[in-house]
Amino acid sequence: MAVDNAALLDAARLGDQAAWNALVAEYNSLVWSIARGYRLDTADAHDAVQMTWLRLVENLNKVKEPERLPGWLATTARRECLQMLRKSGRERPASDDTVLDAPDPAAPVDAALLLSERDGALWRAFRLIGERCQRLLRVLMSSPPPSYQEVSAAMDMPIGTIGPTRQRCLEQLRRLISADDSLAGQLRGEQT
Repeated sequence: MAVDNAALLDAARLGDQAAWNALVAEYNSLVWSIARGYRLDTADAHDAVQMTWLRLVENLNKVKEPERLPGWLATTARRECLQMLRKSGRERPASDDTVLDAPDPAAPVDAALLLSERDGALWRAFRLIGERCQRLLRVLMSSPPPSYQEVSAAMDMPIGTIGPTRQRCLEQLRRLISADDSLAGQLRGEQT
C-alpha cells in the first residue's frame, strides 16, 4: 500500500501526531541509511537524523510537492551529515595521526627499576630450585641453544628425559614465582 504523503503532510501540519508518526515510520530508515553512508560516529549520525526531521517540521508548510518528500528528506539528510562533518572537523584540535596522539617511544621512567626488581626476584626464585634444575636450565638457555645431544653429554642425561625434566624444573620455578606476590604481579603485567 502506497503512502499518501500529501494527506500525511496535511494532517501533520494540523498537529496530528499519528500522521507525523506515520511519516517517520515510513522514511526514517531512508534518513538513517544516508547518515550511515557518511560514516559518522553514532552520536553525530543520530544528531543528523534528528536535525533532518526538525528541518521537515520547520518546513512542513513549504513542501509543495508531497510525492517528492523522499528526495527532500534525502537531500536534507545529506546536508545535515555534511554539516556534522564540517562541525566535527572544526572541533577537533588535531587529526588522529598527529604527533599529539602518537605514543611516547621512550621507555617509561620506571622501566629500568621494574626490570631490575623483576630480575632480582626471578634470580632469587631460581636459586631456590634444585641444583640439577639450575644446571639444566642454564645449559638450555645458553646462546646459541645447544642440541639435545650436547645437553645429554653435558648433563649425563638420556635425551628422552631432557624435555620432561626441563618441564618439571620450570614448573618448580613457576610455583616459586607465584608464591612471590611482587614478582608474580610484575610478570602478569608484562604479559598483558
